[in-house]
Amino acid sequence: MSNYDNNIIPQLNIELSLELPEKLSMTELEEQLTQHINQLINTDFEKLVYYLYRIDVNEAKMKQLLQQQQGENAAQLLARLIIDRQLQKIKSRAEHKSNTADDDSAERW
Repeated sequence: MSNYDNNIIPQLNIELSLELPEKLSMTELEEQLTQHINQLINTDFEKLVYYLYRIDVNEAKMKQLLQQQQGENAAQLLARLIIDRQLQKIKSRAEHKSNTADDDSAERW
């Protein structure tokens, strides 16, 4: 796992109300997330929609992917989108934090 990947499981646990172990490979993470999404599809679709909105999964990208890959496991496709979005957010936060630190040192001059 890369530096960004280390933060994804705690973030997913918070945003999806999960209790995933903190030491999972990306494959294991995708499998467990897929199982959780399948459960939500079958028992509480409204909550799944809420989570997708909360995580800010791109709706147009999601629809396009689901249409292009009909017959594929929809929960697995959604799990990949969620993981990708979380990694984007973590990377963006790290870059912003780095830029802020650079700005602070320049102001101290």
